[in-house]
Amino acid sequence: MKTLVIGTGGREHALALALSRDPSVTEVHAAPGNPGIAAIATLHDVDPMDPVAVADLAERLGAELVVVGPEAPLVAGVADAVRERGISCFGPSAEAAQLEGSKAFAKDVMASAEVPTALAHVCDTPEQIEAALDAFGAPYVVKDDGLAAGKGVVVTEDRAEALAHALLCDRVVIEEYLDGPEVSLFAITDGTTVYPLQPAQDFKRIFDADEGPNTGGMGAYTPLPWAPDGLVEDVLERVLQPTVDELARRGTIFSGLLYAGLALTSRGMKVIEFNARFGDPETQPLMALLDSPLGVLLKAAADGLLHETEPPRWKSGAAVAVVMASAGYPGTSRSGDVITGVGAAGCDVIHAGTALVDGELVTAGGRVLAVTAVGSDLTAARATAYAGVAAISFDGAQFRTDIAAKAAGQAQPAGEE
Repeated sequence: MKTLVIGTGGREHALALALSRDPSVTEVHAAPGNPGIAAIATLHDVDPMDPVAVADLAERLGAELVVVGPEAPLVAGVADAVRERGISCFGPSAEAAQLEGSKAFAKDVMASAEVPTALAHVCDTPEQIEAALDAFGAPYVVKDDGLAAGKGVVVTEDRAEALAHALLCDRVVIEEYLDGPEVSLFAITDGTTVYPLQPAQDFKRIFDADEGPNTGGMGAYTPLPWAPDGLVEDVLERVLQPTVDELARRGTIFSGLLYAGLALTSRGMKVIEFNARFGDPETQPLMALLDSPLGVLLKAAADGLLHETEPPRWKSGAAVAVVMASAGYPGTSRSGDVITGVGAAGCDVIHAGTALVDGELVTAGGRVLAVTAVGSDLTAARATAYAGVAAISFDGAQFRTDIAAKAAGQAQPAGEE
């Protein structure tokens, strides 16, 4: 099976790597890709936001499966354009991708499907914003209604900061604060059958102990030894299947990856948000532990035949990914710093923000690499991942030292991670 992965980041590298290890996959192509993906796939210089150009490339290559990684191309209709050419595509339609593209749309779907989630106000005017902030009080949770590359959410005790962020958004969703640890649960679906993956947890704050501003994610791990028994089954029954069924009832088939960001609150499990694609950096440890052929799963979902395929299987042990970010991230990210030691890391080094300049690997984005390792348990996986981090060097590198530390000690993380 010839596959084509659309995107440039760490998620796409992790997916391409997993596809390359699937015996049913004969060729892996990527567009536009990155230097890490180039080691396992043939790269093509195509604008991932151009639906026609992506569909043309897939047709020219004779691709049998196209996997659209990032959210923006999905919202732009890339998956629709590929499917119109008769090519199997893993990724929801533009209409279905509004589940991530619009927080207000997602809230409406959840209300109709009776999915547990935070109370929220959708605000279009400064007056509505002020009233919503006053209604919920601190901590304030303010979300840009549209796509914001993982940076559209502010959680703060400072009302002025919350108000300033809200006023920058064309439309904003202001929510009640959800206490308790956060969990990411992904599911592969063809619009009818839903296969959840195992839970993962990512770390949003830039500094250790969950200090500093939010990022796109500074690391992740799986499985979660502290997760309550029956969590996956509960989320499937109360969140994932009802959401897919509600969209189908509306005439909008959601075929692709449904990502539920959850809070395990003192009042029970609640959905923080939905995404319409694999999350980054949770994808890295999940793909490292996946024991099923990824291409087979994604092709079955794309073709509406997921029920004919076995649910995902998992290797024993654990996986940890530690993100190395560039100087200045998440504010202003520096580029062009030479990266050394990747080959000596001793584990999978997933590229996100890298480039080749005059034959040298350099930084080219905020989150540069995700050093990903597996082990017999979280303690072993952490040790290998951090040994890999120690082998890699670039000026201004930032990384957290506490990824999965609490979980490795079997303690339930208290609050946001």
